[in-house]
Amino acid sequence: MSVQSSIQSLMQQRLLLQLEYETEKEAFRKQTETIGLARKVKRGDAWWPVKTGKSYYNSMNQLALEIHRTADDDIEHNFEYGRPVRFFTSRTDSPIKYFNFTATVSYVDGDRMVVIVPDNNRLLELQNAEGLGVQLFFDETSYRLMFEGLDRVIKARGNRLAELRDLFYSHRPFGHYTFAPMAFPYLNKTQEEAVNEVLRAKDVAIVHGPPGTGKTTTLVEAINETLMRESQVLVCAQSNMAVDWISEKLVDRGIPVLRIGNPTRVNDKMLSFTYERRFEAHPDYPQLWSIRKALRELRQHRKRGDSSYHQKTERLKSRATELEVRINSELFGEARVIACTLTGSAHRLLQGQRYNTLFIDEAAQALEAACWIPMRKVSRVVLAGDHCQLPPTVKSIAALKAGLGKTLMERIVENHPDEVSLLKIQYRMNDQIMRFSSDWFYHGEVESAPSVKYRGILDYDIPIEWRQASIDDEGTPPAEEFVGESFGRINKTEAQLTLDTLQRYFEKIGKQRVLDERIDVGVISPYRAQVQYLRQQLRKREFFKPFRHLISVNTVDGFQGQERDIIVISLVRSNDEGQIGFLRDLRRMNVAITRARMKLIIMGNASTMTRHPFYRKLYEYVQSLNRDGLDSMPEIAVSD
Repeated sequence: MSVQSSIQSLMQQRLLLQLEYETEKEAFRKQTETIGLARKVKRGDAWWPVKTGKSYYNSMNQLALEIHRTADDDIEHNFEYGRPVRFFTSRTDSPIKYFNFTATVSYVDGDRMVVIVPDNNRLLELQNAEGLGVQLFFDETSYRLMFEGLDRVIKARGNRLAELRDLFYSHRPFGHYTFAPMAFPYLNKTQEEAVNEVLRAKDVAIVHGPPGTGKTTTLVEAINETLMRESQVLVCAQSNMAVDWISEKLVDRGIPVLRIGNPTRVNDKMLSFTYERRFEAHPDYPQLWSIRKALRELRQHRKRGDSSYHQKTERLKSRATELEVRINSELFGEARVIACTLTGSAHRLLQGQRYNTLFIDEAAQALEAACWIPMRKVSRVVLAGDHCQLPPTVKSIAALKAGLGKTLMERIVENHPDEVSLLKIQYRMNDQIMRFSSDWFYHGEVESAPSVKYRGILDYDIPIEWRQASIDDEGTPPAEEFVGESFGRINKTEAQLTLDTLQRYFEKIGKQRVLDERIDVGVISPYRAQVQYLRQQLRKREFFKPFRHLISVNTVDGFQGQERDIIVISLVRSNDEGQIGFLRDLRRMNVAITRARMKLIIMGNASTMTRHPFYRKLYEYVQSLNRDGLDSMPEIAVSD
């Protein structure tokens, strides 16, 4: 592809991103205006009512306010670091009234959230408000940064960014260093090869990690070896959670990490390597804090006609800047890894910084535009992920069909298949659980490590079952339903059968053994409405009370990167037309069926699901295991 063609492709990307931006903004406007407050709270997009806690200036000299959720604390929410929020008041006798400013989430810990507010006047408004609530607001900043990233790469001429752009969009071979392969005794052969390929790459390397193959382990080793040759690297990922995960593993390896942005999981270990915590712990910080306090007091108590005011403030500001620069210089000088989200790489703290190598984890979940944001800071790129698992979220159907969902990682895999290092040994699943995914998605190349190949909970158990709710006298299976204003899908009969099946399996294992061995369970449904219904029903069942700490119920996206001993999947869809909606996105199902270590139970209407070739093949595979194994699995009722 010529330079002109690569620029045209990127301009097309920009148009599609604009379409996505307008679609999401309009959807958000409609949602804000039409969806009731109770529904927003239930979806995890709002807290109401809330009470305000203490306010203070944080280490970055921003005005922070604590917010406490006082109701519906059992609902999982979507608030996280960096998300914009809008405050409102709501009373029973009047409509919702929004405050005309946007705040930003600093961090969330359970039912306590810290937000950054613009100024003292806004703070007083919030502290005096009755019936106060807070909801997620449309995120303009991320889109602005993605547009800027695309514009920068489109305009790039005669620099490293332009070279990378033209390499990614062509079939021109990537450059490599030549040296004898290094041995890593604690890695398997394909992991070792992947690390060597990363070290040899002059331009780009791809680490393709199917489920359970130790992608993070490989990436940590590649980063560690790169740091033997470079003083500092930039490590990014699409989500805060993914950044936290890789940062934690790097810290465990003894590598000094500076995390820009607050972690999703707020604990002392995670906080200890954040920029804010390190900044506050610096010996010069108390002096800086005193100067900032003196500046605020000087502004508050300024007297008319005070000729020395400007002189005093300038002197204090100059001293504060000098201290801040010194602290930052030391913090960045000590760190070997700078870790942040893709959009976080545009943070003012990183302005003007350059790195030789950029590592992007979970690269297959990031829009291409987001990957270009940190790319201007680096000379070479290492992408790690799995384009056969969860794709990026695209809300505009038209933009998705036109190719916005195609990631940079997919593009490079297509144009440069020889540059991909596929990790081929998995350490998570019983071989029979893994086999279907390996055959369908990875050309049968993924194999099970001997240590997990035959892992199981019960003797002579079949690792995968497919169950469905029984059919009534007229031959009709239980149907799915629409619920709520967002038309969520739910199948109440299947939800009850899901919990019945799990209860019977627990009884088979033995209640005490489940507790003693901490056998953990993931209940997955692709539909949020079904997830919420399953959570409600689980809380109502007395049987599960002792086991609640061992059972997680969530969407497929919520289980990305996780694993459990037992996974139960409720597919929900049950209709005469064979309609399965977004379950046609098979990458989601690949995630769902590969979370289980020892037991996978699929709940689904076979006559609806098996009209699609993937589910027909999966159903036949499960049936063949049942035929080949012991006849311990009950007969499955299938409608004609």
